[in-house]
Amino acid sequence: MPSEILILTAEGDAHAEKVAAILAARGVEAVMFDPADYPSRARINAAYGPGTQVRRTLHTDGHPLDLDALTAVWFRRPQPPAAHPEITDPAVRVYVEGECSAFTADLWDQLDCRHVPARRQTIMLAQRKSSQLALAGRLGFDLPATLVTTDPDEFLDFYDRHSGQIITKPLHDPRPPANAGAELGRFSEPVSTHDVIHADAIRLAPVIVQEYVVKQVELRVTVVGRAVFAAEIHSQESNHTRFDWRRYDLGSTRHEPHRLPTDVARRCVEIVERLGLRYGAIDLILTPDGRYVFLEVNPSGQWLWIESATGLPISEALCDLLLYGEVHGGKGDR
Repeated sequence: MPSEILILTAEGDAHAEKVAAILAARGVEAVMFDPADYPSRARINAAYGPGTQVRRTLHTDGHPLDLDALTAVWFRRPQPPAAHPEITDPAVRVYVEGECSAFTADLWDQLDCRHVPARRQTIMLAQRKSSQLALAGRLGFDLPATLVTTDPDEFLDFYDRHSGQIITKPLHDPRPPANAGAELGRFSEPVSTHDVIHADAIRLAPVIVQEYVVKQVELRVTVVGRAVFAAEIHSQESNHTRFDWRRYDLGSTRHEPHRLPTDVARRCVEIVERLGLRYGAIDLILTPDGRYVFLEVNPSGQWLWIESATGLPISEALCDLLLYGEVHGGKGDR
């Protein structure tokens, strides 16, 4: 049976475009669709009858796509549906977008085909950082001492226990809303004495506090099916990326392939599988004394910069996963 693949992602997603291009070279056409185009620029019909009488169709760019003929759906990085511009009343827009989101979210989950990295609800559950840490600990990963709290006294006790060598990071969303079209980003940050003065503000919202883990290198471990692609990020060679490599100083930060110990690679595969995922981007720290310390898993983590810098064939592996449900050709560490 020929493969039919739907990629749900935002416009301009270079990662999805790369995978779609590789699939096309393999003779497979993948349709990229962003639910933000629904209902303004796309139509979806779902008809149900007795027994197995079901017909679900997506019409986009004038072309119908039989959703029941799909062999795989990749829930990459889609945006939520957006109300038609003709609807100008803010309250009505909120209502319409809620209706559209409820319908499309249910629709994608109904489809009887391979879901990458997983069904939408599973992805949402897998993103919970405190649950990730609890699971990682049970699987035998080394973890940084961590506190999630709204209690200023607990925070100050944690600060004292670790002699002030702690960092904070967002619990869920690294990009809080900003005014006047500005964009804010929240990364892992060291806690300063100035922050301690304002510790009472912690009572207003939960924060993740962790001991600062001394780094030899940081690792991005991309798990595709059961294939493991590990890359060293030499973040300590640039002051810009010392506390969080996601500040991206690519010109000054070396990236190299890394061979994980067998037990660490196994745990990386296991945590992705236990979270119900087929794909996961895992952040680890390799300490100067050789410990591999777990930080978090991202079910939709980026990889193109790793692939470009190291040659690790992650996009090819993702194509295998979409087509066959597993990675062929011995790619990765496993």
